[in-house]
Amino acid sequence: MASGGLQLMGFVLAFLGWIGIIISTAMPQWKMASYAGDNIVTAQALYEGLWMSCAMQSTGQIQCKVYDSLLKLESSLQATRALMVAAILLGLVAIFIAVIGMKCMKCMEDDQVKKMRMAIFGGVIFIIAGMAALVATSWYGNRVARAFYDPFTPVNTRFEFGSALFVGWAAASLAILGGSFLCCSCPRRETSYPPSRGYPKNAPSTGKDYV
Repeated sequence: MASGGLQLMGFVLAFLGWIGIIISTAMPQWKMASYAGDNIVTAQALYEGLWMSCAMQSTGQIQCKVYDSLLKLESSLQATRALMVAAILLGLVAIFIAVIGMKCMKCMEDDQVKKMRMAIFGGVIFIIAGMAALVATSWYGNRVARAFYDPFTPVNTRFEFGSALFVGWAAASLAILGGSFLCCSCPRRETSYPPSRGYPKNAPSTGKDYV
């Protein structure tokens, strides 16, 4: 029962992490314009994401523009896109596989060994998906930090971490943690020892055994 609860908790955490990865990928706030150290008074906030750039006016109105051409984008941004999309697709595959291996499901009840392996395999795919999202967000964040501290970057074009990065980091951590729980939720096989053999009982001696 304890392993079943750990398995269910791992699946829920991994599923929430997968949802967070989707949200992070769709959010436009991967980096936001920074005015630290500058006295510029602006009536809008600038955001850039993986798919579009947005400007929010002081009135609350948001205007977004989707990137026109894929080929004009930086190779690092294209790689970040690919990693996040791969993490989403891997998470989708992991959900289907892990559901089959859940103890609360009736699929493959006749073969508990294969059912256990399906749960472990789903957990491994969740971990890979979380690692892909973690690499993508960390790589993007490193680029933002390097550009921010670059002395050749103009002050009015510097960006800081956006909220999508923090969502992505949290989601990747949940996916990795949930996948680890899925891999550790299966009970260990108990060591079986061969049954001890009893000593044969001595037959009652008779006088015929002696000459």
